[in-house]
Amino acid sequence: MKNISAVEAREILDSRGNPTVEVEIVLGDGRSVRAAVPSGASKGAHEALELRDGDQGRYGGLGVLRACAMVREKIVPALAGTDPVDLLEVDRVLRELDATANKSVLGANAMLAVSLAAAKAGAQLRQKPLYRHLMDLYGTRQAFLPTPMFNVINGGRHADNNLAIQEFMIIPSAAQSFKEALRAAAETFRALKSMLAGRKDSTAVGDEGGFAPRDLDGPMEAMALLLEAAAAAGHAEKIYLALDLASSEFFEEGAYRLYPERPPLSVDEMIDDLAEWSRLYPIVSFEDPLAEDDWAGWAKLTAHMADLSGGEFKQGRPPLLIGDDLFVTNPERLRRGVSGSVGTAILIKPNQIGTLSETAEVIRLAHEHGYATVASHRSGETEDPALAHIAVGLGAAGIKSGSVSRSERLAKYNELLRIEEELGAGAYRGLAALGAGRASRV
Repeated sequence: MKNISAVEAREILDSRGNPTVEVEIVLGDGRSVRAAVPSGASKGAHEALELRDGDQGRYGGLGVLRACAMVREKIVPALAGTDPVDLLEVDRVLRELDATANKSVLGANAMLAVSLAAAKAGAQLRQKPLYRHLMDLYGTRQAFLPTPMFNVINGGRHADNNLAIQEFMIIPSAAQSFKEALRAAAETFRALKSMLAGRKDSTAVGDEGGFAPRDLDGPMEAMALLLEAAAAAGHAEKIYLALDLASSEFFEEGAYRLYPERPPLSVDEMIDDLAEWSRLYPIVSFEDPLAEDDWAGWAKLTAHMADLSGGEFKQGRPPLLIGDDLFVTNPERLRRGVSGSVGTAILIKPNQIGTLSETAEVIRLAHEHGYATVASHRSGETEDPALAHIAVGLGAAGIKSGSVSRSERLAKYNELLRIEEELGAGAYRGLAALGAGRASRV
């Protein structure tokens, strides 16, 4: 590649101790950049495929030596002569070299590591921050900080407790700065820890830095506890809620086993529960409220929420309906959602699709059709803070990077603090960025 003296791929460990791919590019002047890719525990069935070794004698089959070999032996030779500044060309070569819809030849992990490392190299060569480089490449007009969504109580695949719902998140409403939003979240998290300790419940943190209490009696008690913690921290009027149900995990034979001790819910009963929670609690968004292939149920839920008047919701307007496993950062699945009036927002995970250019394409498509976008980490993360730059550079309205504990989560939030210093006042819009304005909490 032009202005590049070396490219190396290596197997490193993510935050769960599982192997993942890191690519390092050494520039001609001796500077170097590194990019590492995350991996999810709860994966959508339609995500692009990671390339794993399958050798049960190493890391239980999860090794990525094959993916690293793909980088060295297939990808790097194919990129000979390309300019890393021209990331669209780099990503075009990657896509044509793989030539499959699900990245099953090269592996989305190998492809994204190269795409992201090339983006960082291009930013270095242009002497610009990564987010500015991405803005220039993909036409983002103005830099804004995304609204953070902090995962502070875990259930589902992320915990060993009786909560089927995977993530209970808090969203600070502070509009004055990202810095103040982060402070409100950290103080609420600290108050939540004290409350759990007072109940003699677990205060150990899980993969994404949130607590996994064992003694909560279902989702409503979890939401009530979060609001109580916000009040104890002095933020009673500043904390809103968001839920990632990851409902494909408890969808069985056409019904939802949301409550382990009760009969499974039909689609209509599930929709009724979601609407009732929205009346009782200030919920900004539901992520994957229905299963990844329950398109008819999603359409019914989207229409039902739109038909209710704003006054019926605790936070004054319908919650966002975010597709993660439903859309898997895939333009074709998003187009199906648009044509069927399914959902109102999309979660953005670059490793679900494989390259930064494809990620940017999905965000552009979402914005064209009025869908909100939320950039997201994975449960198996690395210390790479690039997600913060991706969120700002590609214009995502929100960001999920886990709780306010564990350094691989805080690396993204701390990077946003630094970016905010560069952007100055007015770069943070609070809840307004998600289309969820402040409402009565009476």
